[in-house]
Amino acid sequence: MPPVDRATRKSWLIWTTAVFVYFAALFHRTTLGVAGLEASERFGLGPAQLGVFTVLQIGVYALMQIPTGLLVDRYGPRRVLTVAALLMGTGQVLFAVADSYALGLTARAVLGMGDAMTFISVIRLVATHFPPRQYSLVVAVTAAIGGVGNLVATVPLTLMLGSIGWTWAFLIAGGVTALYSVVAFLRVRDVPAGFTAPKPEVVPFKKIWPKVRQAWSVPGTRLGFWAHFSTMSTPAVIGLLWGYPYLVQAQGMSPRAASSTLGLLVIGAIVASPVIGGLFSRNPEWRMPISVGFLAFAFTGWGVLLLWPGGHVPTPVIAVVFLVLTVGGPISGVAFALARDYNPSHRQSTASGLVNVGGFLAVTVTALGVGVLLDLVEGVLAPVLAFRVAFSFCVLVLVLGSWRMLVWWRRARAAVFEAEERGEAVPVQIRRRRWDALNVA
Repeated sequence: MPPVDRATRKSWLIWTTAVFVYFAALFHRTTLGVAGLEASERFGLGPAQLGVFTVLQIGVYALMQIPTGLLVDRYGPRRVLTVAALLMGTGQVLFAVADSYALGLTARAVLGMGDAMTFISVIRLVATHFPPRQYSLVVAVTAAIGGVGNLVATVPLTLMLGSIGWTWAFLIAGGVTALYSVVAFLRVRDVPAGFTAPKPEVVPFKKIWPKVRQAWSVPGTRLGFWAHFSTMSTPAVIGLLWGYPYLVQAQGMSPRAASSTLGLLVIGAIVASPVIGGLFSRNPEWRMPISVGFLAFAFTGWGVLLLWPGGHVPTPVIAVVFLVLTVGGPISGVAFALARDYNPSHRQSTASGLVNVGGFLAVTVTALGVGVLLDLVEGVLAPVLAFRVAFSFCVLVLVLGSWRMLVWWRRARAAVFEAEERGEAVPVQIRRRRWDALNVA
């Protein structure tokens, strides 16, 4: 299917319908960010066991990315989005009534499956309903609206948990999401009016992995994987699970103050998403330099939190650091632009699934590592020192991701220059730099 010249009113309506499924996904994904302490009390959990909730949910999400890309390529985003909403609603209803750790884990796994099927479907709709020049901007606005779901999962959810309790708060959230699947099925269309949907690519099971390997062999896909791994992990780990306990237990904030501070992560992402998306749309050659610049600020932010004298960081300083770190969420969208730019249309969803694995793999490993370290030092060190030790693992993961991103940035640039020398069209025009001649590991 050729790209459209302009987005119609109906395209915007279809995107709006779909993006509310993503809004729900971000809400459900983030609920444990403020309900973590309640979950510990409800199920009688320690830090490592609590971390397993998020690790399982995000782990399922990461494992589902390649299958999701294949499902979207095969069945289209409309059907996949409908199933996603049903799974998320079912998972949250199960979580509402769960009275055991095992059932709670099952509920989060079901929720993770539905969550996993959402974003790839929405960005496939963006790719088919909007012209290429608007892609980065619309994806960024999608992320911003998803951020509102994150915001609703902070202070409003805290108030709901306090007023109507665990069961009713999550029952309402799950029931509304499940019902919305009907709206998604009725209103979403895979392609714009007047266009014929591409013939589904039926990939035999034995050819699935060769197709995945084809997408993975593209340097732009590999760069997208590590860009997502590096830029997304820090704000996600703080917002999804460990930010709230850190603020309450290590920094001594009240639950409401901690929820409000976490809300800065969301507000920052909502404001930054369209700005960064518009910037990337107008200047695609700036995507990687800005990503590298963010990582420099991320290391600085972690240094402030971990090395502040005495460990008790002033609230205004925490707020500034959180606002800086949250920009990683919008910047991580560069990964999907890279997957789209460097892969043919029939393989874009598979490539998008691969790059999406990067960020959630980093979140899974980091969330589990922080929980294990907290378990090891709990009772031995004061909370402020315990979180210093545990959060140092976040920095190690960030070092790994940054190194690999820089390596594949160099390799992707080399591939572009080689294509230009062969007379092939390239998605982004870039200029040679002196460091392009350097050897990389």
